[in-house]
Amino acid sequence: MAECNHDCANCAENCGDRTSPQSFLVPQNERSNIRKVIAVVSGKGGVGKSLVTSLLASAAARSGFSTAILDADITGPSIPKAFGLKEKVTGDEDGFYPVSSALGIKVMSLNLLLDDDTTPVVWRSPIITNSVKQFWTDVVWGDVDYMFIDMPPGTGDTPLTVFQSLPIDGIVIVTTPQELVGMIVEKAARMAEMMNVPIIGLVENMSYLECPDCGKKIPVFGESRVEETAAKLGIDTYAQIPIDSSLARASDEGLIERYYSDWLRPILSKIGAVR
Repeated sequence: MAECNHDCANCAENCGDRTSPQSFLVPQNERSNIRKVIAVVSGKGGVGKSLVTSLLASAAARSGFSTAILDADITGPSIPKAFGLKEKVTGDEDGFYPVSSALGIKVMSLNLLLDDDTTPVVWRSPIITNSVKQFWTDVVWGDVDYMFIDMPPGTGDTPLTVFQSLPIDGIVIVTTPQELVGMIVEKAARMAEMMNVPIIGLVENMSYLECPDCGKKIPVFGESRVEETAAKLGIDTYAQIPIDSSLARASDEGLIERYYSDWLRPILSKIGAVR
C-alpha cells in the first residue's frame, strides 16, 4: 500500500486510518433560521421552473407561512421581475438583507444587486457557485418556514453545489409534455437520486390549453406524460399547469402573487405548506 496522504475523499484504500466522508454543507447566517429548503429543478431551460417556484412560494405565503426564495439561477435571474421587485438589496456588518415582496416573501437574487437588471452576468463557474453559497451564508434571512430555491437548468456545477452545500429537504422537478423533455427530466431525477435528495413531486407545465368556449382541454404540445413519467421514476405526487394567458400576464407584469389557482395543491400538501 502506498504511503497515506490522508486524502480519504480521493482514496480507494480501505485502511484503518480511513475517516468518514467530508461534509460540504455550509452554515447559514447566524441570524437566519430556515426550517425547510425545497429546490425547484429542471433538466433543461424554458420549461417554467421560475414560474413554479413563484407559484409555490406565493401559495405558501398566502397560507401564513414565512416564505423565502433564493434565486440560484445567477445568469438568468427572473424571480424579481415576476414579483415586480425594484428595490435593491441592502447590507451591514451582519450581512445582506433580502428584498420583501407584497406578501412578505423574502427574495435574494443577483438582479437585486445590479444597478441595471439588464446587465449580463458573464462569470465563470467558480464565481457563480460561490455566489450561490454566499446567498445562503451571507444573507440575513431571519425566520423562514419554507425556502424555495430557483435552480439553474441542467445538472452542472451550480446544481451540484446546491445539493452538496445546502441542506435540501427535497426537490420539485418541472417538465413539459414533449418526449424530449420527458427524457431530460430523468437526468434531473437520477442526479437527485445520486445525491440522496428526495423527490417531492413532478410538475408538468404547459400541459394543455383549455378552450374558453367549451372547456375542452387541447394538448398543444402533445398528450400529457406526467402520470406515466411519475410512475416510471417512482414519484407519487404530480401536478399539471395549463397554458393560461392571464398567468403569463401576471408574471410579466410583476403580479404573480395575485394569481390564484389550485394546480400545485398536491405538491404543497406533500411539503405541508397548506393550511
